Amino acid sequence: MSSLSNLINDLATGKVKVVDLTQALAPDTPVIALPDMFAQSPGLSVEQISLYDDKGPAWYWNTIRLGEHTGTHFDAPIHWITGKDLAHNATDTIEPAKLVAPANVIDISSEVAKDEGFLLTPEGIEAWEKEHGKIEAGSWVLLRSDWSKRQGREAFLNLKENGPVSPGPSVAGVKALLERNIIGFGTECVGTDAGAAGGFDPAFPAHTLFHGAGKFGLASLANLDKLPAKGSLLITPPLKLVNGSGSPLRVLALVVSS
Repeated sequence: MSSLSNLINDLATGKVKVVDLTQALAPDTPVIALPDMFAQSPGLSVEQISLYDDKGPAWYWNTIRLGEHTGTHFDAPIHWITGKDLAHNATDTIEPAKLVAPANVIDISSEVAKDEGFLLTPEGIEAWEKEHGKIEAGSWVLLRSDWSKRQGREAFLNLKENGPVSPGPSVAGVKALLERNIIGFGTECVGTDAGAAGGFDPAFPAHTLFHGAGKFGLASLANLDKLPAKGSLLITPPLKLVNGSGSPLRVLALVVSS
C-alpha cells in the first residue's frame, strides 16, 4: 500500500486521530487591543441574511465581518513590514506544500502558571531538544502555555497598567528558532509575541524576525495539551485571500493514537 493509502486506513481505523487546535469563533472572541493612536481590528460581527423564511425559504446563511487576525488565525509574512517585499508572502501565494508540516510542542505551562510573562529562551529550547530531539528544519514550533484555557476577554488579554502580560519567545529565543530554519511559530495567546515584546530590541521579535525571514505565525491556538512533544502533523491552510496578510483558519493536527 502507498503511504497515502496507509494514512487513509489509519484514519478510518482510529490509529491516527484528528485533533482540533482551533478556538471557537464568536462575537465575544477576544481581539488584540492596540494603543489608542492606532487603528483597531474589529471582532467578529454576524448579520443574518435568511433563516428558512421569506428572505430565503430553504436556506440559512449570514454575512460576517472581522479582521484577518481574529480568533485562531494565520500570520503571513506580508503581515509585518519586514516581510512586505518577500516573494510568495501573502495568503494567496504561499506554496500549498508549506501548509502541511510536522510540529514540535514546547510545554511551558508549569512556568507560565508561576510567571504569566515567561519567555522562551535558547536555553529552554536546548533543554527541550535534549529530552525530545532536534527541532527539524521546515517544522512548526508550538508554544504550549495553557493560555487558551483562560475564560473571558479580561483574563485572555491580561492587560495591566504597564501593558499586556503574556508568555512568548525572547529575542534570543526567536533567533535560536530561526537558526533551526523552522517554517513557523504558534502560540495559544492572542499574538505570537510576548505581551511585553513592544519593549524588546527589536520590538515584537516574533513578528519582526520571523516574518522578515519568510516564516509563518499561528495565534490563539487551543488543545496543545492534546499533542505529543513530537510526532504530530499540522494542517494550516488560511483563506486564499488575494494579498491577504493572514486569516482565521481551522488548524488540525494528525496524531498517532496512544
